[in-house]
Amino acid sequence: MAINEYIQNEVSKVISNSSFEFPLNHAMASAWILANFKGDNLKIFDMRGSSSLCDFSIVATAQNTTQARAMVDELSQNLRAQGANILSFEGYESADWILLDTGDVMVHVFIGPARDIYDLDMVYGRNPQVKIPEEFYFARPAQVSTEKPDLKGFF
Repeated sequence: MAINEYIQNEVSKVISNSSFEFPLNHAMASAWILANFKGDNLKIFDMRGSSSLCDFSIVATAQNTTQARAMVDELSQNLRAQGANILSFEGYESADWILLDTGDVMVHVFIGPARDIYDLDMVYGRNPQVKIPEEFYFARPAQVSTEKPDLKGFF
């Protein structure tokens, strides 16, 4: 499957952003992809002070297995294109919990009920969370207008 040029360009912008040092830039690029694939309840945990396994751990929820697989497929393709080495790729077949491990960043994509069962939010909760910029998300909440539209000539 070919890499989507738009996604590749946006991921490159995030990775080359000087305000995100390595490996935070890879974590932020991962969050951008997950957010644009409409992942829910995205969280990036800064694990540098408590884990030797990774520097950042990302937790996201997908609505179904197809969405979860699409997220992880896009992540792995784009991270590889940016020079990341995928060390482990687990759970793809059942897709209730897919783990993508690049060494510095671990990405966990859950289907809703599995996220509640394994509760990594509680496990990682003592670590600081990294704020994900609002502009990373595919759609922002619509602003409610108090003005009545002018329907003159509409019909």
